Order: sequence, then C-alpha cells, then structure tokens
Amino acid sequence: MIGARNFAPLVAVLLLAACVAPPPPVADLKPGERPDINSDEAGLWMQMDQVEEMLKTSGHVVEDRKLNDYIRSVTCKLSAEYCQHLRLFVVQTPHFNASMAPNGTMQVWTGTLLRAQNEAQLAYILGHEMAHYIRRHSVQKWRSIRRTTDSMAFMGDLAQIVAMTSVLAFSRDHERESDDIGFDLMVKAGYDPAEAPKTWRALLAERDADGEEKDKPSVFFSSHPAVEERVETLDAKAAPLAGQGIVGDKPYVNAVKRHRRAWLKDEMRKRDFAGTQVVLANLAAAGHPAGDIKFFEGELYRLRGDEGDLKEAIVAYRSAIKAKGAPVEVHRSLGLAYWKTRQNKLARKSFSRYLAAAPKAEDRAMIQSYIDQLK
Repeated sequence: MIGARNFAPLVAVLLLAACVAPPPPVADLKPGERPDINSDEAGLWMQMDQVEEMLKTSGHVVEDRKLNDYIRSVTCKLSAEYCQHLRLFVVQTPHFNASMAPNGTMQVWTGTLLRAQNEAQLAYILGHEMAHYIRRHSVQKWRSIRRTTDSMAFMGDLAQIVAMTSVLAFSRDHERESDDIGFDLMVKAGYDPAEAPKTWRALLAERDADGEEKDKPSVFFSSHPAVEERVETLDAKAAPLAGQGIVGDKPYVNAVKRHRRAWLKDEMRKRDFAGTQVVLANLAAAGHPAGDIKFFEGELYRLRGDEGDLKEAIVAYRSAIKAKGAPVEVHRSLGLAYWKTRQNKLARKSFSRYLAAAPKAEDRAMIQSYIDQLK
C-alpha cells in the first residue's frame, strides 16, 4: 500500500499525466504504404525490420511450407489487399500469442495453433492482429509512451510506474478496437462469428482451471481487456449471425496434424498441468485422434505424479493403445508407469513392445537395460 507520506507526489504525477495531451489521430495504413523516412514511425519500422531479421535466424521458426501457406490463405480471405504485404512467421513456443508488427511482420505462436479448434477461430485471431496493423496501433502506442515518459522524466521511478499504467490502459482500448475490426473481417470473409468468443472462453477455462494459479498476475491478461468482457461483447455481436458461415473444422485439423505431437510435447514441458488438461479436452472435442489425446493425457498424469496419478496414467495409456494411432512411445511410457507401480512383468512386456515397434529408437540401449533389470 502507499503510505501517507508518498501520497502527495503520486497525486502530482497523476495531475501532470492528465495534462499531457493525447497524440493526434493516425490515419489507417494503406496497403503497401511505408512511412516517410524522416518520421518517428520510420524509425519504429527500422527497429522492427531488425527484429524480423533476428527472428529468421532464431531457430524457432516452423519451416513447413504447407502450414505457412494455409495460414497465409486465411489472411488473404480476410483481406486480399493487405495479405500480400505481410510476412508470416509461425514461431515454436507453447504459449497463446499472435502479434503484428508495424512493418508487416506477423507472428503466430504454435501454442495458439494448438488451442484454435477450427479455421474460423484462426480467422478471428488473425483478423484481430491485422486490425492492429491497419489501424497503426503500434505507432500510436509508441508516441503515447514517448510523450508520457518525456513529460514525467524528472519525477523518477514513480512517474515511470504511472506512465506504464497509462500505456496499459491505452492498449486495452486498442485491443477492444481490434476485437471489433477482427470480428468484422471474419464475418465479411464468410466465417461463423459464433466461433470468435469461443477462443476467449477456452483461455478463460485455462486460466481458471487451477484455483491456486487463478490470482497470479499474467502479462497477457494484464494488458488486455477482461476476458469475461470480451466474451460478453463478442457473444452479443455474434448472436444475430450465429451458425451462419464457415467453421472449417476438417481443413484446420488437417493443416496442423503433422505438428500436433511436437506442440503437445512443448505444452507438457510447461508443467501447467491443470491448463493442459483443458487444452487436451478441447482437442478431443475438436476431433483430433483419440490415440494421441489419450497418450498425452497419460503423460500428464505420469509427469504430475500426484496421488493416484500413476493409475490414471496407466488407464489413459491403455485407452490410447486401444484407440489406435497413438505414438509408439505409448509402450515406453506405459512400461515406466507399470515399473513405478511395481508391476514388473507388465513393465517388461511394454518395454519389449516399444523396442519391437521402434527398432531404431535412440534410447534403445537404455530401454534394453530396463528390461534386463526387470528379469
């Protein structure tokens, strides 16, 4: 809490912040337009150009031509005029995020692609980011930061805190505007608007899955409008048109299926088990293969290791095997779960099945040593 002795300077800073005039309105970016070389916006673009070059060599870009072409095709459905000027990067990181830099660099994180259930939801996310680009929100925010911090520089650290609070509030307004524009873009492109609020419902379910994590601060949620607000607003906008338009379940599932296992492995490394359970449930509902989903459900239980989890893991692994299509690693994981529960005969049998199914496995020598120990 702020003590009485600190209250007066804070009031002074707030009054000063209120006197700083907002930056003038900025016109929408035209397709193919670049800022004047002498403008502050050009400087911002140059910085983003450097970031883009670093991204290209980061080792985190997913170089799958079919996947990239598919996502680009969705952006072109949203706006044929702007899509040709965008550079798309699918970035391998398990968190939900997408971004649009002022120079036309679009990032879509694999955690987002794992969570989207269909093409309509992807269209809403991409439309939202394109709105930031078209409305030139980045330069508006950049100018707001500069004006606020320059005016309050003499006040020190306290002024910086107030400045950042101002910037976050400004960003929320931009997010609301991008929600509206992204929604309109997806509707004009022929997608079912009822899918837009489902994106936020899924994130809300993840956030609230673990009561202990519920009140922890989140960078993503702190700089955006309340998720409940977004769901309510999008529900109201979608209600008159719900059920009309493209959903695109199958095209989307087919586009991401080659990468689903790798993305789920990344998801498991986060150790956010409660949230990952929500992700797995949503993937199952979206029609992803039961063999994969049950395998990773088993992995979740085995890695979490709470009381009773190993038994649940065994049930999930066995269900994955029955469902067919599970990765061969299911036999190795099942063997480990059996071993930890002292079911040595079954553990040895599962390890043997794994080696038979994957004769060139990199961990073959280690698994064979397990079998030898269990004899």
